[in-house]
Amino acid sequence: MRVRHTAVGLNFTDIHHRTGRYPGPGFPLVLGMEAVGVVDEVGTNVRDLRVGDRVAYAGASPSLAPGAYTQLRIMNPARLVHVPDWIDDETAAAVILKGLTAQYLLHGAYHVRAGDTVLVHAAAGGVGLILCQWAHHLGATVIGTASTKEKAAIALAHGCDHAIVSTEEDTAARVRALTNGRGVSVVYDSVGASTFETSLSSLRRRGTLVSFGSSSGAVPPFDIFRLNRMGSLTLTGGGLADYISNRDELLERARSVFEAVKPA
Repeated sequence: MRVRHTAVGLNFTDIHHRTGRYPGPGFPLVLGMEAVGVVDEVGTNVRDLRVGDRVAYAGASPSLAPGAYTQLRIMNPARLVHVPDWIDDETAAAVILKGLTAQYLLHGAYHVRAGDTVLVHAAAGGVGLILCQWAHHLGATVIGTASTKEKAAIALAHGCDHAIVSTEEDTAARVRALTNGRGVSVVYDSVGASTFETSLSSLRRRGTLVSFGSSSGAVPPFDIFRLNRMGSLTLTGGGLADYISNRDELLERARSVFEAVKPA
């Protein structure tokens, strides 16, 4: 199937590919992990997509390498989702990868429920803004971290009940103060090396740390038995590819994302 791109998303993952932290499939390497377009041509065995359909995709899959920075692209139909009529191409391209990431974090890696308290690092970033608003909508109390007061203000305006300026405050101590010493149910950490210890120290007994990024560098090896000593904590990695590898699951998570961003 061939897709004519109409809008291409920009993502921090593109930086990882540029630096080599996320190795590409080889050279020449075309970047780009998310896009929206129109079906331009279909193969003989395609059943649920037609020429002219608006579609989107997020390239977080072993079967779908980077390559969105193009005008035309040959695609596996199984990786495409229909784009609702009410959302424009630019918005859909900007939200599909980050939105799917937020969706699996909230509904897969850890199921956020009303009454949970969550900590989101980089709350003013692309995923963070969606994640905080969505968690707040689910009834959670949301604590976000940001590196500057300006970013903290953005986080507070987009779902955070509390914002911590991580460069000026002891994040774990502030979290304990905000939770009456208990700690949070879950930490969503896309930063990695510089926040890992803080994340562990911010969790309640039997809390969960979801490590899904490494913008500050990879987390160094550590003694796994520390999780027991710190309160029987759970540490899990998060990779979008593992949550959308099945087409039915991809379609359901994409539906959830589009419904979440649909205007009231």
